Amino acid sequence: MITAELLERVAAAVTPDADQAELRRRFPGVPITVCSDDDIPARFGAVRENAAARFYYLDASEHCARLSNDAESASGIVVGLIGND
Repeated sequence: MITAELLERVAAAVTPDADQAELRRRFPGVPITVCSDDDIPARFGAVRENAAARFYYLDASEHCARLSNDAESASGIVVGLIGND
């Protein structure tokens, strides 16, 4: 489960030049993936957004990981940087 408080803390730490390794160091035990938001299929709605990125929950409870809108089943966070390739 990813709590609203954790998502807010991660969102506050993300800047336009966010570094995946640094975010993982700051939030140990939380799977965080950083990519370009252009890599996220348009059909998925972000659960949170700031000026630098859109945020998505990652659900790895089944065989394959998938994006989700359900904080209860989320085991990680995907950070889609806006305007980065």
